[in-house]
Amino acid sequence: MQHAVSHEIALNCVLTRTRQISRALTAIYDDALRPFGIAASQFSLLVLVAELGPLSRSDLGRKNQHDRSTLTRNLQALIARGWVAEAAPGADGRSRPLSLTDAGRALLDTAAPAWCAAQGQATSLLGEAGLDALMHIAGDLPPRLS
Repeated sequence: MQHAVSHEIALNCVLTRTRQISRALTAIYDDALRPFGIAASQFSLLVLVAELGPLSRSDLGRKNQHDRSTLTRNLQALIARGWVAEAAPGADGRSRPLSLTDAGRALLDTAAPAWCAAQGQATSLLGEAGLDALMHIAGDLPPRLS
């Protein structure tokens, strides 16, 4: 026998559905980027550092809605592979600006065709209307405060 509340949640939970979509999209990009030794979540950070850097970890986390532990885990892999550099502490003694290295730029250039292929697959999965809605929602998200 189904419980009415769980049945309603299972059918209509926005969080459950968006997480399913997220996992499907992540798998598409992960598969495309795997030959380059980088996961989709790491590639997204690499692109943000390329576009916004140099910037602090906290600024990067706010820009991409990351919690501290997830951001640290993904950044450590990028730093260890030499794709992102963390500068010496700034004037405040704490902030260590992140920037893309030459190797990181080379990776972006080399992996761009794979990303384009994944982007095409993701667009096909979502459809143009779904893609437009998703981009609109993402553009309207408020920045994280912490």
